Amino acid sequence: MTAPRTIRLAADDNVIVAVDQIGQGTALAGATAQARIPRGHKMAIAPIAANEPVRKYGQIIGFASKAIVPGDWVHEHNVVMGDFARDYRHAENAKNDEVLPPEMRATFEGYLRPNGRTGTRNYVGILTSVNCSASVAKFIAESVNRSGVLDDFPEIDGVVPFVHGTGCGMASRGEGYDVLQRTQWGYATHPNIGAALMVGLGCEMFQIERMKSEGHLVEGDHFQSMTIQAVGGTRKTVAEGVERVKAMLPVAAKARRETRPASEVVLALQCGGSDGYSGITANPALGKAVDLLAKHGGTGVLAETPEIYGAEHLLTRRAVNTKVGEKLVERIRWWEDYTARNRGEMNNNPSPGNKAGGLTTILEKSLGAAAKGGSSTLRAVYEYAEPITERGFVFMDTPGYDPVGATGQVAGGCNVMCFTTGRGSAFGCKPTPSIKLATNHYVYETMIDDMDINCGDVLDGVSLEAKGQEIFDKVLKVASGEHTKSEEMGYGDLEFVPWQIGATM
Repeated sequence: MTAPRTIRLAADDNVIVAVDQIGQGTALAGATAQARIPRGHKMAIAPIAANEPVRKYGQIIGFASKAIVPGDWVHEHNVVMGDFARDYRHAENAKNDEVLPPEMRATFEGYLRPNGRTGTRNYVGILTSVNCSASVAKFIAESVNRSGVLDDFPEIDGVVPFVHGTGCGMASRGEGYDVLQRTQWGYATHPNIGAALMVGLGCEMFQIERMKSEGHLVEGDHFQSMTIQAVGGTRKTVAEGVERVKAMLPVAAKARRETRPASEVVLALQCGGSDGYSGITANPALGKAVDLLAKHGGTGVLAETPEIYGAEHLLTRRAVNTKVGEKLVERIRWWEDYTARNRGEMNNNPSPGNKAGGLTTILEKSLGAAAKGGSSTLRAVYEYAEPITERGFVFMDTPGYDPVGATGQVAGGCNVMCFTTGRGSAFGCKPTPSIKLATNHYVYETMIDDMDINCGDVLDGVSLEAKGQEIFDKVLKVASGEHTKSEEMGYGDLEFVPWQIGATM
């Protein structure tokens, strides 16, 4: 009988990962399994005394809550979260990343916008300033999409309402307001949006006129706004909105794909429904693709701050300078305070699904999640929905909750997204196409209609470099117009979820 496959990720690890399920009594790696070890989970290969660290990836992922003997299943029942000192060593490993000259860079077919940015899709968006105008925005979009008028405009990917549950009952100044304003501005000016209509109620805290003034938005063929109260109620506003959108369609449809350099790709990096394979297959393979993208002058955007918690010291060492490293640590400290004042803790993450897939603590999850960022120098750290201007590998502070994190990245300018999953997340992200990467064969095969790339073959011997090249090539194809599985399924209308910070008044 063939022995179950296992992986020891670093020489000083005291656990191995079960690639295949390990049966009780199976002898391997100098130990005998004391219980059944599910695939993706960990087995001890050395004695670990109570309160001593458990190591995976050569890093601390938790502490033994009781004595662990070789062959023990290592998981929640015998491992706990614990704080430990991290040596940030800012910019210690910063390097001059190799960037190819323009004539050697890969290309894709994208939409060059008047502001110099390049889109990968061409949507007409209907934005809402407040929850009170959400239904009207949806009515407008549904009316246009049902009318058949889009058949005359094949260059337009659709009319999408971006609705949300905030915009009023909030402070008129401060973090929460600033985050919403940056998010709305980012979508209104996004390179994947050919034209946008913004609909408000009229009396809300988040005033459209203020946003236009502070964001330097000028109304014209590509951007317009109106309020339900000024137009005269729901029916009149829907009718007016439909006419305005129909007038925008010929304007947006003038856009044509043209050859653009890969340096115009801004790639959002997301993971959801992670498992014990995520940090071994899909995430590091995506990291290789990010390094390739940076080599071609493009940008990879890591996010989800709670999901790099405990691994941030590996990123600060790659920071281009001390200032960038310290900004990342400052965001970590903000999160520690944020969770504390809301009577939570950072180890509230991982989720039950993550744990069922083999992840025990946020430290373990973070080490795998950070692998999406590859090995390139960390060039910048952005707050939520800030415009992304640096090229190369950068970080954006967002929650780990996928729709909220992705919304911030898209608002920052991401025009393609790669989303890794080991449990099978169902997710799409208009106006930015989302490429789904399965961490294992099982999820890829059982959710074939949702998954774009199978990274499970890394466990069979496919190199991370080869898988990274496959992902990079797929990104360019999708950027050129090839549909992802989530686009074919129709996902993306409901995943616009701006981050709500602060009191609801």
